[in-house]
Amino acid sequence: MRSFFAALALALFACVTATRAELVNENLLVSVPPGYKIDFQDKKPKSLMNEMVPTNETVNDWTEMVTVQIFYNMKATPEQFVGKMASGWIQACPGASSKPVASGPENGYPAGVWLLSCPKNPATGKPEITWVKAVQGNDSFYVVQKAFKFTPSNEQVVQWMKYLRAVAVCDSRLPDRACPQTKD
Repeated sequence: MRSFFAALALALFACVTATRAELVNENLLVSVPPGYKIDFQDKKPKSLMNEMVPTNETVNDWTEMVTVQIFYNMKATPEQFVGKMASGWIQACPGASSKPVASGPENGYPAGVWLLSCPKNPATGKPEITWVKAVQGNDSFYVVQKAFKFTPSNEQVVQWMKYLRAVAVCDSRLPDRACPQTKD
């Protein structure tokens, strides 16, 4: 059954135009941003991860990246997950900070967005700024991150907040959390 969810998730990532009418059970609704490509995928027994970068970059040499992670059967709140992540972030980068941006239920699921900021990543010598959206599903835990190796403009921040706002979890088994239907 878990391999079915992984296959479905991979199909979602690979096919932006897939109709949502086909979605069954719990799903993460996320798309490959325009001008981006999936450059890395990793499936493990307990997780799935995709990293997307602009089409002219790679995961080994990037200035911007979107990371999508699904942790199967993980039970944690968004605050617990990001708290642990932020703790490692702050230890690894002198002067780093973590700030909540938004929190509250989305489509009935606990969710939140945080800003992690590193003024100068010791590994690269560049600033690194990441927005993290975490959603606690019933079946899995979902994380979508947007990272920059530079300070983004206000227009870029607005663009990516809209992208993260559109990321959602739905479940065809629950009428109040049903996946949106699209017209063919």
